[in-house]
Amino acid sequence: MNVNIGGIDRMLRIIAGVIIIALGAYYQSWWGIVGLIPLLTGVFRFCPLYTMVGVNTCKR
Repeated sequence: MNVNIGGIDRMLRIIAGVIIIALGAYYQSWWGIVGLIPLLTGVFRFCPLYTMVGVNTCKR
């Protein structure tokens, strides 16, 4: 699994994931689970969709 998410992209994904999860918990909606996708891709620095499309935001 190669790293394909850069620093800014990573931080935005983690912040967006936490916000979506918090809003889902606040409104007691199952949509908060969707926040796990950007959160986990940010934590692991790997996005399967980026691999399929050929995008790499990491400067390595």
